Amino acid sequence: MKLHTKLAVTTMVLGLSITSMLAQEKWPDKITFGVIPVAGSTSMKENFGPLTDYLTKQLGIKVELKLAGDYTGIITGMQHNHIDVAYLGPKSYVEAAKRAKAEALVVEVDGESGLPGYRGTIITKKGSGLKTLEDLKNKTWAFTSSQSTSGTLVPSVMFSKAGIDPKKYFSKVLYSGGHEASILSVKAGKIDAASTNNLDFNRGIGRHWTKDQFNVIWTSDLIPGAPVAARGGLPTSLKMALKGAFLSYRDPKGLERLKNKGFIKGDDSVYDSVRELIQLKKQLKNKK
Repeated sequence: MKLHTKLAVTTMVLGLSITSMLAQEKWPDKITFGVIPVAGSTSMKENFGPLTDYLTKQLGIKVELKLAGDYTGIITGMQHNHIDVAYLGPKSYVEAAKRAKAEALVVEVDGESGLPGYRGTIITKKGSGLKTLEDLKNKTWAFTSSQSTSGTLVPSVMFSKAGIDPKKYFSKVLYSGGHEASILSVKAGKIDAASTNNLDFNRGIGRHWTKDQFNVIWTSDLIPGAPVAARGGLPTSLKMALKGAFLSYRDPKGLERLKNKGFIKGDDSVYDSVRELIQLKKQLKNKK
């Protein structure tokens, strides 16, 4: 075969490869941005609405904010391609990575500490006289969701290490469904104590509660920051564009709503410590 013929064939093959790649990388006209229900739907729209609008502007395609009634709804939505990108908690991300091949793009930076992480807390109502774990015996207790890291996983491990069985230790145990619901239940005196975290607590200050209405009786070690993850089937170029958009988000009002300082690069390995906690919880449960 002559040289120019070879070049022509090579060029044609390369052209077909590029065309094929571009066809595979075609972006959808719209994507859905799912957010775990850490607060009520009104608060969630207020907190994540500006970020959603920013993503639409940056990507040049419609980004629709999708709220679910529980954490599992977001994971299932990703699994069935109804949700394309999601703001998740560390534990719910681990589950989404397993079930929906979710890929962590960025990690949230806490607005209070400036660290890519946050801390679980246990709160009681100011004036209740409940200031220690010992004070909570035979009182009412609220976790958030079974998929919540700070609302269930972290305190559960702490309880197990302390020899506390919540079902026996507390007079009543319930799952509120979200951090805002737990905090408001404690504020209203409907629940004596609840597990939450500093980030979601700070999001409601001045709108739904004030700091001086609560006692913080326990604080956890640092938990890896909440990730934003994309489902595995999205075009690679779109995932890269999403990562870039989150990394460049600097809107002061939007960040104030989220109570964070933006996002930094992250990947799946950030959440190996959470996987270890999940395993530890299972081991501690099996020892009983």
